[in-house]
Amino acid sequence: MKLLSIAIPSYNSEAYMRKCIESLLVGGEDVEILIVNDGSKDKTAEIADEYQAKYPSIVKAIHKENGGHGSAVNAGLEQATGLYFKVVDSDDWVKESAYMEILKTLREVVAGDTTLDMLISNFVYEKEGEKKHKVMRYKHALPQNKIFTWDEVKHFYKGQYILMHSVIYRTQLLKDCGLKLPEHTFYVDNLFVFEPLPYVKTMYYLDVNFYRYYIGREGQSVNEQVMISRIDQQIKVNKIMLDYIIDKKAEISKQKKLRTYMVNYLEIITVISSVLLIRSGTEENLEKKKELWDCIKKKNSLLYMRLRYGIMGNTMNLPGKGGRKISVEAYKICQRFFKFN
Repeated sequence: MKLLSIAIPSYNSEAYMRKCIESLLVGGEDVEILIVNDGSKDKTAEIADEYQAKYPSIVKAIHKENGGHGSAVNAGLEQATGLYFKVVDSDDWVKESAYMEILKTLREVVAGDTTLDMLISNFVYEKEGEKKHKVMRYKHALPQNKIFTWDEVKHFYKGQYILMHSVIYRTQLLKDCGLKLPEHTFYVDNLFVFEPLPYVKTMYYLDVNFYRYYIGREGQSVNEQVMISRIDQQIKVNKIMLDYIIDKKAEISKQKKLRTYMVNYLEIITVISSVLLIRSGTEENLEKKKELWDCIKKKNSLLYMRLRYGIMGNTMNLPGKGGRKISVEAYKICQRFFKFN
């Protein structure tokens, strides 16, 4: 059995996917690389088949009709045979030294007596045109180099949360919790991280800069204007997260720090939705923002109070044009600090 399965969702990725694949091949026989060709119209399928032919014991090419990022992740998870599961997008890559450290840690954990559910590491924003790259690390919030539980988690900064780039899940945990991401929907990477959390009992944090998250490609899904054009999909994911945290209230409430983290995560996503709707500048989208907050209030008034009257939620709901201007300026400050978009 493989130690780690790595799914690479790929759509029209011929221009950059080789860099991604080559960075993962150094993991050798411990790793299973699942290149998921999501109905590409370029040479993505040929490149996937080429690597499978060259590395038949490591690489598997999966070809499917186009269903979007979530659908590609689902396909990778369905065919994963490794003990652990990671998603690496086709325009990203990993750092070799950190990769070796992660594989070493997973080997040691598997040989031990305690089952590990989630391994967390740092990721680096590789933003086009910038020489200095922002590193998202968690050493102030998480114990290092040991298995720990939610009780030992400390405080996360506002605007900081564990992304898909940070996380490696135990494969069977993902299958047992029934994770299935929506098709033809962007921004489902948030659901990939969010929905398994109530099932996570044990974690391990390695302070290594493993994942290199590339930002700056034209048409990329995290480009602000692209996000505004796809705002309905952002809202869809936002509402799925809202429903999930309400539906799982009994399980989440048993772990105070888990609940705090998940509510804070939902708050961040709701703030992002809100500020993008404000940034669009249209009356239609301002109405969608009101509808989103009304939806939260209707579904759970206590959760609404927590989100609406927190620092970030309150900033997103200041009245009038002046209030919206303050909201946007607060968002820009976060952009500069955290280097997203």
